[in-house]
Amino acid sequence: MASWKIDGKWLEYEAGAADAGLPLEVILKERLSVSGRMLQRLTRKKGLFLNRKQPFLKKKIQPGDRIRLLIADAPETTLTPVEMDISVLYEDDTVLVVNKPSGLAVHPVKEGQHHTLAHGIAYYWKQRGKPRAVRPVHRLDKDTSGAVLIACNSFVHQLLDKQLREHSIRRTYLAVISGHPGAEGETNTISEPIARDPHHPTRRRVHESGDEAVTRYRVMECFPALPGILDEGASLVEVELETGRTHQIRVHFSHLGFPLVGDTLYGGVRAGGMQRQALHAARLEFGHPVTGERQECTAPVPEDMERLLERLRQT
Repeated sequence: MASWKIDGKWLEYEAGAADAGLPLEVILKERLSVSGRMLQRLTRKKGLFLNRKQPFLKKKIQPGDRIRLLIADAPETTLTPVEMDISVLYEDDTVLVVNKPSGLAVHPVKEGQHHTLAHGIAYYWKQRGKPRAVRPVHRLDKDTSGAVLIACNSFVHQLLDKQLREHSIRRTYLAVISGHPGAEGETNTISEPIARDPHHPTRRRVHESGDEAVTRYRVMECFPALPGILDEGASLVEVELETGRTHQIRVHFSHLGFPLVGDTLYGGVRAGGMQRQALHAARLEFGHPVTGERQECTAPVPEDMERLLERLRQT
């Protein structure tokens, strides 16, 4: 049986019986998900070995052959490390999962942006003697809190990106919405395409010209009205994304007439001291890129959402 491991800067793969007779290039692309771009980089930088020798890509593989790939990135990064508190939920030599606070962008999206989660992670790694590029596998809106998955090198990033595209990374959110989309315990699916709003630079909207977007949710708690604020009451919902469109959860619930509490961009009202959309990435599950074992990380509900829920539970 084939096996592989990461040893420092190198990935080591031992071929199994099912690999017999396959060209090295096929093993790299199909067994290890090495992209064509990475393969070019490996051959150019002499970062590929077969049984301790630099091989031809057409070389036929036999069981027991050992393949070594240089997977470490150059330590240089274009980000200036910025000291900040980083709440780590899980960490090893391949992945990092952090609990992002609200009000902090995941990474810079425009020139001159110098205070993002990525800048803080760059500082965190530098302090530990492991300077490397920061590679988020997915992102959260600036004002959404919760778990974010970071790859420690480009090889691991492409493996996790593949999981994301194949929907094997499971992202579970908690949201407080206006109104009651169903009774407690009821589940439903929102399947509506999402497109840019031509009348607003940052908004999205449900429109037939948009990209496929699927949101699944379960009603966790229903709350009565806060007169003059939430006249239709509110609900705590657990949400899972099958797709990952920009503002997807916010757009879908607003489209149904249940905007998120605090989400003034999509028609929500501020209540219970909530100054941003009441949305938190509470749980993240993924296949570990080396062992294949499922990893589950849970991010505790932040204080502002806890205060909102306490206020609603008092009604």
